[in-house]
Amino acid sequence: MAGCSRSAPVTEERTQALPSSSAPAASRAEPAGRPVIVTFGDSLTAGVAGRSYPDDLQALLDKRGYQYSVDNQGVSGDTSTDGLARIDNVIAAHPALVILEFGGNDGLRGVPVASIRANLEAMIDRLRQANIPTVLLGITLPPNYGTDYVKTFTAMYPQIAKKYDLRFVPFLLINVYQHPEMMQPDGIHPNGAGNEVIAQDVLSLIEPLISGSGKK
Repeated sequence: MAGCSRSAPVTEERTQALPSSSAPAASRAEPAGRPVIVTFGDSLTAGVAGRSYPDDLQALLDKRGYQYSVDNQGVSGDTSTDGLARIDNVIAAHPALVILEFGGNDGLRGVPVASIRANLEAMIDRLRQANIPTVLLGITLPPNYGTDYVKTFTAMYPQIAKKYDLRFVPFLLINVYQHPEMMQPDGIHPNGAGNEVIAQDVLSLIEPLISGSGKK
């Protein structure tokens, strides 16, 4: 993934997806009939050194009386190509909603924006074919990746959101990246305090889609 550290970040190594990420929803230890929200992305979703934003999102949903179960299908180091390869796992969970977050690791590798966009759109198309609502989480890159590339990369997310009429966040870290106390020492990933803020932002994004359903 990519935050806004001014130095070139080290490319992440991809970790193996947890076995539960590929298991059908019925086989998980979730209450019967409880709708699933899948958080699907790279290390920003998977979490680094502590609680992830999906952990905090689950806590917020529970606190507000929403009977949803958050299934974290984030894998550190994943690119949009890896995400597309894993999309069947997401569909197999029969989620009520997917929170889609990919592209940062592609950007760190300098992958052409057209290729990243094609992968993101292919994932959205597959989810739409399965009648699964989706929201999109955007990200940006450090300025040293080049003005033109960063501008085109960052613009990709609102363009996709407009094309598919998706609710989206242009930059997932907007409320944390300028606060060192909310970031890991690498200046790229949020820490526990940062993920609490991100979870609040994501809940604000998705709440219009879940209000009136899944409540106690």
